[in-house]
Amino acid sequence: MNPIDETIAAVRPLDEAAMRDARAHQARLTKPPGSLGVLEEVPVRIAGLTGQCPPPLPEPAAVAVFAADHGVHAQGVSPWPQEVTAQMVANFLAGGAVVNAFAGQVGATVTVVDVGVAADLDAAPGLRRRKIAYGTADLARSPAMTGEQVRDAMAAGIETARDLVDGGARCLLTGDMGIANTTASAALIAAFTGLPAERVTGRGTGVDDATHARKVEVVRTALERHGLPREGADPFAVLAAVGGLEHAALAGFVLAAAALRVPVVLDGVIAGAAALAAAAIAPDALGACVAGHRSAEPGHSATVEYLGLRPLVDLELRLGEGTGALLALPLVQGAVRVLHEVATFDSAGVSEKGTGGVTT
Repeated sequence: MNPIDETIAAVRPLDEAAMRDARAHQARLTKPPGSLGVLEEVPVRIAGLTGQCPPPLPEPAAVAVFAADHGVHAQGVSPWPQEVTAQMVANFLAGGAVVNAFAGQVGATVTVVDVGVAADLDAAPGLRRRKIAYGTADLARSPAMTGEQVRDAMAAGIETARDLVDGGARCLLTGDMGIANTTASAALIAAFTGLPAERVTGRGTGVDDATHARKVEVVRTALERHGLPREGADPFAVLAAVGGLEHAALAGFVLAAAALRVPVVLDGVIAGAAALAAAAIAPDALGACVAGHRSAEPGHSATVEYLGLRPLVDLELRLGEGTGALLALPLVQGAVRVLHEVATFDSAGVSEKGTGGVTT
């Protein structure tokens, strides 16, 4: 069995018994019921993912930044030159980017994976060279990738997740880098959700009105050219038509996290588009996903709503790199730690208020 089929076969539904145990335990903790709001569901889902109550602490954590270029850049959808992708990869490896600062703050490692940068990158600590191609083709004129390229990129994402978990990571975080990747993301989101191009196409790196209008038209043209959205479309074919090499790798990364029963904290719109593909391939993979934040990109709000995920942070971020996922990581870890360390009413000798919880 190849690694993709093997991974998909290993994705299973959440363990309902473990989730019931987690909810019952949470109800006995010395706090009013529901007082932790959205965070209450996080450890319950992770208990279901791992099949344990309380679930293992999601630490240490590792972020994988998948980097690739996009042929659609030729359509004038970004004011940034394509060379910035390789330059930012060098910045990540030198420790000079926001992802590095945030990772240092929360104690996460940063691994950069070249699956499609349009330049040759020298070997460096922290860099995995898994180049499938020197960027994609122009999705507005032809399929962005071949089916083989999609599968090779997905296998690179699976391999990365496996290696990070084998190295001790107990929580994975998604990162990305690629000039023009929000255009491909918008096309993927429209293809998987059925929403129109203008609803899911944002300003990315902060383009002006004219460039944004051009970007919307490019996404609309690409969807029409490839006959998308289309009911019953093969998710691998959708990725090949309008996706990026980093999207395919991230989809593999998410699927592998689910197969390995390790939570994966999603970053923004690029990760969201990849999660749509992963969920279309194996719906139970969503059980491993935590939406780290809500991006300022309109397509991301549409994505998390479609997937039924509740973002933990909403700070109008639109940087990518894994930055939003890293900011949310302490919330995920703290939510699980509650089940490990907070006393129950019985153990603490605290009286309950009727059948509810302690009064504060």
